[in-house]
Amino acid sequence: MTTTLWLFIALQMMMGAFDTFYHHEGTERLAWRHGQSGELRLHGIRNLAYMLAFACLGWTIPKGGWAIALILLLAGELFITLWDFVEEDRTRHLPATERVTHTLLTLNYGVILAMLIPALFEWAREPSAILPVHYGIMSWFCAIAAFGVFVSGLRDLAAARRCPRLVPADPAPLAAALGPRKAVLVTGGTGFVGSRLVEALASAGHDVTVLTRDRAKALPLLQAGPVRIVTSLDAISPDTCIDAIVNLAGEPISNSPWTRAKRQRIVRSRMVMTQDVLRLIQRLYHRPEVLVSGSAIGIYGLRGDEPLREGDKGTPCFSRHVCLNWERAARRAEGLGVRTVYLRTGLVLDASGGMLARMLAPFEYGLGGRFGDGRHWMSWIHRDDLVHLIVHCLARPEINGPVNGTAPVPVTNRTFTAALGRALHRPAMLPVPAWPLRRLLGGFAEELLLRGQRVLPAVATQSGFSFHYPDLDAALAAITGADKMMLTDAPVHPLALKEGC
Repeated sequence: MTTTLWLFIALQMMMGAFDTFYHHEGTERLAWRHGQSGELRLHGIRNLAYMLAFACLGWTIPKGGWAIALILLLAGELFITLWDFVEEDRTRHLPATERVTHTLLTLNYGVILAMLIPALFEWAREPSAILPVHYGIMSWFCAIAAFGVFVSGLRDLAAARRCPRLVPADPAPLAAALGPRKAVLVTGGTGFVGSRLVEALASAGHDVTVLTRDRAKALPLLQAGPVRIVTSLDAISPDTCIDAIVNLAGEPISNSPWTRAKRQRIVRSRMVMTQDVLRLIQRLYHRPEVLVSGSAIGIYGLRGDEPLREGDKGTPCFSRHVCLNWERAARRAEGLGVRTVYLRTGLVLDASGGMLARMLAPFEYGLGGRFGDGRHWMSWIHRDDLVHLIVHCLARPEINGPVNGTAPVPVTNRTFTAALGRALHRPAMLPVPAWPLRRLLGGFAEELLLRGQRVLPAVATQSGFSFHYPDLDAALAAITGADKMMLTDAPVHPLALKEGC
């Protein structure tokens, strides 16, 4: 075992760890995607093979039959990798960084085999034995890597068994309240909430137009039904029939720290898109009946334990600044004769994105816990309930102005993390201290992680809206596959808009 060979083995470990944490656990979230059971099973088996290889190479010299067994193990890993390439191409679209990483891993593995196999063949000629050896720090690196891939392999095999239980509910019933076929424009239609809304509308037979900057990103939406994709609102002619507009587009607010540039993008993206929507409304011959414009419960500021309803005021903070400006910009639609709803969204829960998706991996590995003292409030809502509420706002002419998009039972962070631990059958006992979050993330941590609002959906409940997931435990059970809770029949209110164009 030469120094050069150990360098390539160490490089394989580091690239493999990057691929696992950044791609599989981070951007792709494979363990929580329905339809990935085959790939996860291959990953699990391969990781267990890596565990045996790292342990063997780091602490032993295999002779005779044991060397032959290691050769076969390495050959099997290569076969599994090639099979995994086929499975990945069949089931998902790999991002460019993941393709590059996989290519580098394969090339590096080839170098390792070219250097290692001759030595193994030499050892295979000797009598069978397993001789203990110690390569200093590299033996300990191998031990750490073997433990890591062992845990990851078991987790992937368990996730593969869970995948069939992660089948999303039929989206069509979420849009049943909209009644006869309508034409709906959705900005931000490829986002976390917007994509599910588009699926619901298209599945229910409505004419959906999606505005997106990336046409390729919107192509999966076509599986739900006929969807028109535009990259600019200028592509919509004045004689186009649009019955309703849902404006959800804007720079994500919780995906990175709030630098000065990030804050500017958050505000500017919402202002520019809302102004574009207003210009579209002005030039349409048939103006839409209703505009549902995005907002958030951050408009109330940081209010402690006080229950908050739509009529309550707020306290100054960056989130409130963003939401106030967003709602004020959208209010011009009222002067154009368009009923306008300001959807003040809470923490939207689903395994495919948002805050919860970033929490699932650490909690599943038993590394989850409360943020700070855990006493701050989290006003949450299941993503399907939010989509259902958007449709409810489109369909009910008496709803206008602010609407809180939250479940009826907000919980504290301590309660939320305990519930997530129960849903995953894991302890949630490792708190994240407040001071490093404040020091590293500043206002981002203060407003989104360590303080919150206790918001109640007064307008929604008073208008007869029925939540499918009013209880946090039931919502998390459905999301994590702990309980195959499906949408139940809910009261359907016919669309009170005028007949479509």
